[in-house]
Amino acid sequence: MPRIQAIGETDGQPPTLDQPRADRRVQGAPWRKTWVQHEAGPMSAGLWECEVGRWRIAFGPTKQEYFHVLQGQVRLHGADGTVQDIGPGQAAVIPPGFEGEFEVREPVRKHFVLVELAPLT
Repeated sequence: MPRIQAIGETDGQPPTLDQPRADRRVQGAPWRKTWVQHEAGPMSAGLWECEVGRWRIAFGPTKQEYFHVLQGQVRLHGADGTVQDIGPGQAAVIPPGFEGEFEVREPVRKHFVLVELAPLT
């Protein structure tokens, strides 16, 4: 029987550690911690933390992310010059096809939900 999965409590689970790829880094080489706490079909969800830094991102046409900032401050820079700041208690969606830069201005902790939709045929 399926059960409800609480997101955010790591229960001592070790995170996956990584850094932005060197060819995408704009500022710094921040360490990122990811706790994937739910995966089902095209969706994954969990908790993410990151140090200060900035890197280029490019979402494919079927990938999108909803996130809610618990602590810290992030800024999304669109390729078109738009800028969006998201801080504690705020949420945002990175839509399919988004290209730009992800900047962590203050160490951040956030809940995330990634959805990878099937391509339209």
